Amino acid sequence: MSIQLEFFLLGALEARVGDRPVVVGSPRQRTILAMLLLSADRVISVDSLIEAVWNGSPPATGRTQVAICIAALRKAFKAAGYPGEVIVTAASGYVLRSAEHRIDAVEFTAAVQAAHLAVERGQIAEATDLLGRALSLWSGPALTGVTGYPVESEAARLEEERLTAYEMRTALQLEQGQHGPLISELAAMVQEHPLREQVRAQLMLAQYRAGRRAEALETFRTGRDHLVREIGIEPGRALQELHNAILADDPSLALLPHLGIQFGDALTPAQLPPDLPGFIGRGQELQILDGLLSAETGNAPAVGVVMGAAGVGKTVLTLHWAHRVAHRFPDGQLFADLNGYDEHVQPREPHAVLEVFLRTLGVPDERIPDELPERVALYRSLLDRRRVLVVLDNVRGPEQILPLLPGSSRCCVVATGRSEVGRLLGGHGTTQVRLGVMAEREAVELLDVAIGDSRPASEPESVAELGKLCGHLPLALRISATRLARKPHWTVKHLVSRLKDHRRRLDELDADNDLRNSFEPSYRLLRPNAALLYRRLGLLDSANFEPWVAAALLNTDLDHAEDLLEQLVDAQLLDVGSGRFTARYRLHELLWLHAREHAFREETRTQLRAASERVLGGWLALTEEAHRRDVGDAPLVLADVSPLWHWDRDYLNELLREPRAWLEQERASIVAAMNEAVRLQLGNLASCFAHTVGKLFPGHDAMCLL
Repeated sequence: MSIQLEFFLLGALEARVGDRPVVVGSPRQRTILAMLLLSADRVISVDSLIEAVWNGSPPATGRTQVAICIAALRKAFKAAGYPGEVIVTAASGYVLRSAEHRIDAVEFTAAVQAAHLAVERGQIAEATDLLGRALSLWSGPALTGVTGYPVESEAARLEEERLTAYEMRTALQLEQGQHGPLISELAAMVQEHPLREQVRAQLMLAQYRAGRRAEALETFRTGRDHLVREIGIEPGRALQELHNAILADDPSLALLPHLGIQFGDALTPAQLPPDLPGFIGRGQELQILDGLLSAETGNAPAVGVVMGAAGVGKTVLTLHWAHRVAHRFPDGQLFADLNGYDEHVQPREPHAVLEVFLRTLGVPDERIPDELPERVALYRSLLDRRRVLVVLDNVRGPEQILPLLPGSSRCCVVATGRSEVGRLLGGHGTTQVRLGVMAEREAVELLDVAIGDSRPASEPESVAELGKLCGHLPLALRISATRLARKPHWTVKHLVSRLKDHRRRLDELDADNDLRNSFEPSYRLLRPNAALLYRRLGLLDSANFEPWVAAALLNTDLDHAEDLLEQLVDAQLLDVGSGRFTARYRLHELLWLHAREHAFREETRTQLRAASERVLGGWLALTEEAHRRDVGDAPLVLADVSPLWHWDRDYLNELLREPRAWLEQERASIVAAMNEAVRLQLGNLASCFAHTVGKLFPGHDAMCLL
């Protein structure tokens, strides 16, 4: 039989080899031994030991004295009859190897954890017994007689765990009808801890159930007096509600039947909102999500994140997929809208979501823990070894998701959001689905199905044009289809004619405020400079542009402009792709209208005109420079067309390294810039534009616009 060391921390610090005590002499040795035991099997640095022994005022010989104490402890173990090595020297300190040894604090923690699991399985008697055994390990205040701030702090933590375990065991005993024998024990505990309201509440309940109602009310009164006198506060809500219930002889205080937590006692959760009728397309995205069902994630749950702009159909896609695979999760489906992008309510905290999830999983209200870590632990324990799908809609950031991740690889989580939630989850590997607008064919099919009558078939060209005016954005498409369904006397062409005027389009598509309310939170969450850039992008006639355009709009340098552009990309307000010469950004047409509204609402005409002039002057100067580099001729325009914003020379060389190709690529943007200069009546700039465009692109007779 192997020789075993036993260490006792839950009372006076002791160590034994069988019946023989290990003689730990000096206070310093006791502090060092306690520090090593509290972090068994982990390296404790010499500096930490010095800090614990001398509380921040060590002597110059501190390191030497620690080494002497370690040597003395090793000698004491051998003198007590243990031949092996217990304390091992590491690179920066020492490690106490627990090996096969017994440490009462470790046994206490394991027994309490086992009791929690037993409660979750509904095994109340077993949990009560486990907690009784855990509490029997205590012989007094933890680490009695050991000094040093770190040790004293750990002793206080252990004491709190003891009291929590005691309260848990008492709650289980009360549930089993053992109120009579508990009264004297609880009365002593209340005397010892008069400010601990949970213990006082348990005493009041035990007294009431034993027919001692007056004593229960007196217990409340004395507790209230003590709280008011000592710290000047009233009892907490739970204690006051119990007092009121006792006064009213509330029937809920009677002993109830067994209320153990059992997953099977509750209905299998099926919280998914209804699937949307007539789901269209998204085959590639559904295939990516299907990969979650076979993903190799080790012991972690499979996590998918569907990202995209407002109105692009993230929730519709996710719910459609969730319904399609629900049969693969026989233990249920949980759903929560986290309100990450609702201007009218605060984002939902995981603490509140877990309360709903736990209740759905069969946990009685009185068993739902108050603190977030305990709720997370109970939630993960309930889902362990079960196949559950968790859908989290409208997530703003990873802090909303992390506490809601199950601990089991049998579960799956799918979240939707506009930000880079998947990337921000860090070490939690995710499958990311980036959702864009619908393909033209899918948009037409969606309108056909959603309108639900013969009009689309009789007006195919108008349906295709309606899809384009909606930017193939699913939310806008469904709003348009709903309007047509509500007005059977309208033709599709009639609605198209109403949407063609871009000044009215958002109003036409926003009869119920759905569209603007969808866009607005993304704008409101932007930092000020990014918001300024977003609304000024609404001044552009070309929604497809290079980074220099953003820099000119703000009269700033390219690096700063690119940083702001990337903020808009992260907020799903811009798309980005690789152009032939530099990166190119694109603003969806409906977002362009939204940005334009904010620009004219929040900035002065003077500010907007100056921003437009910088961009238009930039287009003219770039066009002139490209022509000069291409053919080397004299300038097309003799007047001064110096831009009001200046490029970095290296960037300019990169942009115009193939000047003829650049001119052809940007033909539409240059013509749009000319038309904008004419519309704004920018005199000399408009005239120069007209001359330049007429020379470079003869097919565009711009002079007639002046």
